[in-house]
Amino acid sequence: MAGHNKWSKIKRAKAVTDARRSKSWARITRDIMVAAREGGGDPGMNPKLALAVEKAKGENMPKDNVERAIKRGLGEIEGQDYVEMTYEGYAPGGIAIFVEALTDNTNRTVADVRHLFSKAGGSLGQSGSVGFLFERAGIIEIPADGNDEMTLFELVAEAGADDLKQEDDVFEVRTSVEFFGAVHEALQTAGIEMREAGLQRFPTTTTWLEADHARKVARLVEKLEEHQDIQAVYTTLDIDEKTLAAITE
Repeated sequence: MAGHNKWSKIKRAKAVTDARRSKSWARITRDIMVAAREGGGDPGMNPKLALAVEKAKGENMPKDNVERAIKRGLGEIEGQDYVEMTYEGYAPGGIAIFVEALTDNTNRTVADVRHLFSKAGGSLGQSGSVGFLFERAGIIEIPADGNDEMTLFELVAEAGADDLKQEDDVFEVRTSVEFFGAVHEALQTAGIEMREAGLQRFPTTTTWLEADHARKVARLVEKLEEHQDIQAVYTTLDIDEKTLAAITE
């Protein structure tokens, strides 16, 4: 949880540009297409699609774009076919990196990811080389303002959540992969606003680095996240307040 929150702070500290919004829309479009292809076009019956549509709304993506993406996923409109891929490797300082991607050209993507690792002084490894260092869980962020912690806790706990904590101005709900959909649906039904929701990976162990080395890891993460095919990047870097300040300065 703490690592997730620190990386969130890093991202929020950076300016959001039009170019990044465009990339965000492209990524969400692909998420919607894959979700619709795998689980159908009804968000009410497809939690993965519902989550992607919620992300689209959060990024102010036009409704027409969302509907087209669903139709492409269902094969009603011609479009590119995307597959989900994961890549694993090490950054400078021995920090493990786990990358999730969505691509229509696996050869291009793996070549690009390998180049980014190599350029940063790291190395791309084999599948399974670092995956065991991460566990997967659901995270839902809810604005603290206007929500009672005990009422919220009772709601999510009854739906199957594992934990609820306040981090700054948000409540963070953590769930197992199995119960993520049920908790998400319970919050939707109750009309609770969600700032962020999704399945993420969390390191089971972390490594602390001096600021200069930590900055190298952060630069690699940033370069990976800027790639059009990359959906998410996770690391085992231990980010304390001093490291956070060094990365975001």
